[in-house]
Amino acid sequence: MTYIADSADVSDQAELGEGTKVWHLAQVRENAKLGANCIVGRGAYIGTGVSMGENTKVQNYALVYEPASLGKGVFIGPAVVLTNDTYPRSVSPDGSLKSAHDWTPVGVTIEDGASIGARAVCVAPVTIGAWATVAAGAVVTKDVAAYGLMAGVPARRLGWVGKAGHPLKEQDGLWVCPETGEKYSEAHGTLAPVEDQK
Repeated sequence: MTYIADSADVSDQAELGEGTKVWHLAQVRENAKLGANCIVGRGAYIGTGVSMGENTKVQNYALVYEPASLGKGVFIGPAVVLTNDTYPRSVSPDGSLKSAHDWTPVGVTIEDGASIGARAVCVAPVTIGAWATVAAGAVVTKDVAAYGLMAGVPARRLGWVGKAGHPLKEQDGLWVCPETGEKYSEAHGTLAPVEDQK
């Protein structure tokens, strides 16, 4: 069963997966597609046509503007903003008010398992790789590699994180998760799990 708080505004044209919850004052727009067991926190905004994979959490007052695409198990922290206009202007060069037809929205893509910390901003168009972590308050202006640990303004990679979210430690030429013991190998600026986890 889905749950929609009385004060939430969910379009009849939105699709909510089984077990999804939309809390107070949140808005989910037309043609948004939310997978099973998603959570949309108080005051959050999910734009027209946004897609969210199962088990994704959008915390209070986050703004997910269309055409964002969120994978499975994504975490969007409180007051995060996913933008959709690379060169925003309220008016055209002649001074006339712009309408929705005067610009083309571009989206942020967040791959499976990635986490975006509180009040971070992802400036479209960017892709956040699977299982990456963006620190609170960061401003992401470039694509983020899978498992990347990003912080700062503009965001820069400080290291790597594993699937458990903990920063990885370098050990014997590999990167190791202190929480799970999982091992990862780095090559050419990318990280991948070591297949043999013995």
